[in-house]
Amino acid sequence: MKRKWLLVLLVTFLSITLLAGCGGQSKEQASQESEQAEFTYPEKPITYLIPFDPGGQSDVEARRQQPYLEDILGQSILIEYRPGAGGAVGWTELARQKPDGYFIAGFNIPHIILQPAQRDDAGYKTEDIVPVAIFQSTPIGLAVLKDSPFETLEDFIAYAKENPGKITIAGSGTLSGHDIARMQLEKFADIKVEYIPYTGAAPQLQAFLGGHNMAILGNSNDLYQHKDKIRVLAFGSPERSELFPDAPTFIEKGFDMVPSIDRGVAVPPGTPMEIIKVLEDAFLQICNNPEIQEQMIQQGFVPRAMGHEESLEYIQTTQKQFLEILEEVQ
Repeated sequence: MKRKWLLVLLVTFLSITLLAGCGGQSKEQASQESEQAEFTYPEKPITYLIPFDPGGQSDVEARRQQPYLEDILGQSILIEYRPGAGGAVGWTELARQKPDGYFIAGFNIPHIILQPAQRDDAGYKTEDIVPVAIFQSTPIGLAVLKDSPFETLEDFIAYAKENPGKITIAGSGTLSGHDIARMQLEKFADIKVEYIPYTGAAPQLQAFLGGHNMAILGNSNDLYQHKDKIRVLAFGSPERSELFPDAPTFIEKGFDMVPSIDRGVAVPPGTPMEIIKVLEDAFLQICNNPEIQEQMIQQGFVPRAMGHEESLEYIQTTQKQFLEILEEVQ
């Protein structure tokens, strides 16, 4: 009889242990399901920082994206500006923000590569700019006003050789795509010019059109919008562009350079992947919208549609290329 009771007690104990184990597993599963159910990002307005002046390419694209983002994400998108140091002021702020998905910023390549590589006080590292998507490119062209005495790139170079440092070229930012295009031009043409950096494309263009600079290294959309007022001496595309079919490429003229600027949007380092994924899906919906693409093309932009992982790989590859260029031109 005693042995029978012991057997009953043992079976009861094992049953309770098994039930407790099953109960613990259920609680863990319930906790995971609860966490997944609680992810409701975004729940409040999102700040979209533009690190340049209003009116430039980054601003134009953010304004274009704004109503679509608000419709997709169901929250207000608040566009703010932090111009300065060729974008470094804004990217430094991005790197210091809380990684909760409520602060995003436009970024430019090669700016985010060249600045940290050349300046200890840039305030951020390339790796701090965590890409969500890359949505646009603009080739860079060298242009003068229609009444300029420079009819061709050869005229421009000949004058620059005879008058070192006398030609002033308007650009957007230091250690930017425009700045490195200037460095390459000086190296390949064996000339010296004076580069005038502005805080964004809008003031850069305004100064050039106002006659304050002799030439401009300008973005394709700016040059295209003012094509009746300017003469493009050379253009930064691999082959002649439909935007400027009469303008030779730098490569045609024997200069191994294809200057261009890529634009995208980024989040602070440490942002959870689930948040990045939500933003990535929203931006790629906009990137792949045929109407948006057509608008970009008509304005002189080159549409892109690269997600988080592809953008990361592109930045790493481009970083290597531009650091090599930087070594060559300095």
